[in-house]
Amino acid sequence: MTFAEFFYEIKNRFMGTDVSEINEHLAYQFSIEDEEAGGAFYVEVKDGQLFVEPYEFYDRDANFIANPDTFMKIAEGKLDPVLAFTTQKLKVEGNIEKALKLKEVIELKVKQDKKKK
Repeated sequence: MTFAEFFYEIKNRFMGTDVSEINEHLAYQFSIEDEEAGGAFYVEVKDGQLFVEPYEFYDRDANFIANPDTFMKIAEGKLDPVLAFTTQKLKVEGNIEKALKLKEVIELKVKQDKKKK
């Protein structure tokens, strides 16, 4: 899988996620460590909306570093990001308090997916 394919799969998964419950600004960069799918993208929660874009984000709260498989499992709700961090499958740089809010974004998406079923 190329970076573009991976990115658009993640973007399509999270587009339309209702993050209106999150009342603070969050900015995350995801750095993918992989020869084929390597690259970076960012996720931003701003004014009750979620943005996912294929660029580096220099004014970020946290940078998450992992391989594509780990990121996909986290995005699907199959791997808790805190567990991924504690088992060293996920590296985190930056504001740990804000990084922990990633779990809230994932949980909102999973909850919304379950309602659709």
